[in-house]
Amino acid sequence: MSSKPSPSLTRIGDATVIRDEDTSNPIAVRFDHVNKTYKLFRNDKQRLLATFSKRVKYTTVNASDDLSFTCKRGESIALIGDNGAGKSTALKMITGVCFPTSGTIEVHGRVSALLELSAGFDMRLSGMENIQMRCQLWGLSAEESKALIPEIVEFSELGKYIDQPMRTYSSGMRARLGFAFSSSIRPDILVVDEALSVGDRKFSKKCRERVHEIMAKEGVTVLFVTHSIAMAKEFCTQGIVIRKGHAEFSGEIGEAVDYYTAQ
Repeated sequence: MSSKPSPSLTRIGDATVIRDEDTSNPIAVRFDHVNKTYKLFRNDKQRLLATFSKRVKYTTVNASDDLSFTCKRGESIALIGDNGAGKSTALKMITGVCFPTSGTIEVHGRVSALLELSAGFDMRLSGMENIQMRCQLWGLSAEESKALIPEIVEFSELGKYIDQPMRTYSSGMRARLGFAFSSSIRPDILVVDEALSVGDRKFSKKCRERVHEIMAKEGVTVLFVTHSIAMAKEFCTQGIVIRKGHAEFSGEIGEAVDYYTAQ
């Protein structure tokens, strides 16, 4: 009888983040009174001085303000809100790109992110070398990597450029490779932020079809941020309206869209 995966518990100040790959947990993601505060300095010099002195003045912005919501296993939820509402910050905390200032976040399952698609690549390495490096970072075995890499290369449509240094790639080519990798991993939780407009219309359609394919698999949980109401309705059954970092409404996607557009 196999045991459940051991959770990773991180405490930073008043914040707690719990992560594991326990897909038997009916909860995929939970935010409990989460706050994320950023310090804004007048310039980079002031930011540097602040590491040595508490006298340096700054202003604060609450990207997440007492944010609470629960995403059950297998749900597809759209985070809806204006620019600066805190939607993308919430997704970044789910993926571990940044940490909350206070509150508790639980993430149960393997997360794959379609966020900043071109981030994290080593420009000195080729596209293929970057893929191999990411496979290692994900902890994939040699056999898993061998089976997965041809699929990633084919989906990216980079052809011979896959063996060229990534510094020679356009931003679109980097984004395509990033999407190809992140969407080829078999996630339990998929987070998407404005990633489906990659490349030309043909490739963008291909990306949308890939997300539908991932979502069709039983138990995959999706959290989706988009400025397109039509896209939110296409991919999600539930919606959470976020305003100034706080969840104002949660419900069926049609009701969430109606609430958002009425404000």
